[in-house]
Amino acid sequence: MNELFPSPAAGRFGRRLKRERGPRVPVTVATGFLGAGKTTLLRRFLGTPEGRGTAVVVNEFGATGIDDALIRSSADETVLLGNGCLCCITRTDLQQALRRMVVERERGEIPDFRRIVIETSGLADPSPILQTFATDRALGEVFHVEVVVTVVDAETGGDTLAWSSEARKQVILADRLVVTKTDIAGESAFVQLSAQLRKLNANAEIYEAVNGELEPSRLTEPAADQRNAFVAEAAHSDGIGSFVLTEAAAMPWTVFARAMDTLMQLRGADLLRVKGFLDVEGCRGPVVVQFVQHLAHPPVELETWPDGNRQSRVVFITRNISEKQVRDLFAAVRALA
Repeated sequence: MNELFPSPAAGRFGRRLKRERGPRVPVTVATGFLGAGKTTLLRRFLGTPEGRGTAVVVNEFGATGIDDALIRSSADETVLLGNGCLCCITRTDLQQALRRMVVERERGEIPDFRRIVIETSGLADPSPILQTFATDRALGEVFHVEVVVTVVDAETGGDTLAWSSEARKQVILADRLVVTKTDIAGESAFVQLSAQLRKLNANAEIYEAVNGELEPSRLTEPAADQRNAFVAEAAHSDGIGSFVLTEAAAMPWTVFARAMDTLMQLRGADLLRVKGFLDVEGCRGPVVVQFVQHLAHPPVELETWPDGNRQSRVVFITRNISEKQVRDLFAAVRALA
């Protein structure tokens, strides 16, 4: 039955897409520890042509996370800024804020927006935000998390990473790392901190931003084929590790799905983030798969492989789950199937 597709443009996972996000509004999650410089970075971005039409949601409780130049009104209020961006700060649940924005946009009560930036609290774990888009099907049909950017302070970031598990998790879950305040910390600070960040996240692109100056695309586009850059396994503090599962041959979808179901049921809380391209038997393009703890995003088949490399590569960021355990599980499921 899986071979009976409704049209040449459709596969077993629905219509094939040129890009993973399809028509959905892309979301950038900007995180980083207290005082890292997230607000300065966003203010600069919003002042660029690329920043026009950006909706900013500050995911904090009882505090203003962006200064008065950006948020010029009280909490729980949406304001329109001069450059056309939409800024919303809320003390309520993130899902409620996003739903409200969708409704108000449809009613014409607020301007249309082409991108969302979510600025997290400095003490926030980014995982619940990623889960929001996986658990809420309605939001998942409208929005798509495209990149997680973590800002790290070159002056105090190294010491913070040594004692703060929240700061380490922000770095580990990032697609892209931005080091700030290198002009204050000294010439060697960027190199020293970069080495420390590499131990936590071996694959993320690392950039330097002085006074918030950063190429706007670093906040709007996924890192270029970053998922190929993973080492075999990187062990971190707090039992957190990362590895990439690769397969040269096409994999039956049932094998992958059953193995991931088992992982989520037994160790879902320790599957911090799973994402990658999968070569599925019977599919022409790569299937994008994403998981956050107990939650699975719907798989999406792309029209073509982005780099010509048809090898499956799925990145796992886990807590106290080794690459060998995952590979053994997949081998057992494949043998039983």
